[in-house]
Amino acid sequence: MDGFQAYGAGKAGGAFDPLTFIKQPQTVIRILCWLFSIVILGCIANEGYVNRPEEVEEYCIFNRNQNACNYAVAMGTLCFLCSAGFLALDVYFPQISGVKDRKKAVMADIGVSVFWSLIWFVGFCFLANQWQVSKAEDNPLNEGADAARATIIFCFFSIFTWALQALLAIHKFNQGASTVIFNQDYVDPEQQEPVEALPTYE
Repeated sequence: MDGFQAYGAGKAGGAFDPLTFIKQPQTVIRILCWLFSIVILGCIANEGYVNRPEEVEEYCIFNRNQNACNYAVAMGTLCFLCSAGFLALDVYFPQISGVKDRKKAVMADIGVSVFWSLIWFVGFCFLANQWQVSKAEDNPLNEGADAARATIIFCFFSIFTWALQALLAIHKFNQGASTVIFNQDYVDPEQQEPVEALPTYE
């Protein structure tokens, strides 16, 4: 019965194979989402704030709009944590014995992935607009320009990585439970409490 699957994973209790896990498309995309959030955070933290030669206080490189940098930092941080959390869920997913619980996990993955794809689309439009209207006199030395462009580019990439993650989760959802053995109330027999044998009468 090792061949039976429920929502893209076999029967609970199997051995974890790190190499197989890393090679899965879902894992690769998840890691990319995680890395892109790190790049965005790094760009803003290192070179996202500049000032004029005569000023001491630093302002956001995106049109001196603090909300733009705050948005990028907040979304980058939350996305980093979210990606790490779902990566841990992917590792644990094959150990989930109940089909209903697996279904809930996959549905959560779909919803979160679609949400982040929309969030990064908004972020890309917002940051690109603020960068376009930034004044040259606010940054005469053109400091942090590459970091600002990298932030915008990786926001753009994040739209598609999260959208692709949503498509992979939808595909997993459509796989559903195996019609041969799994059903919506299936629980791994190894995790069920033993049933006492009924007394026999001669």
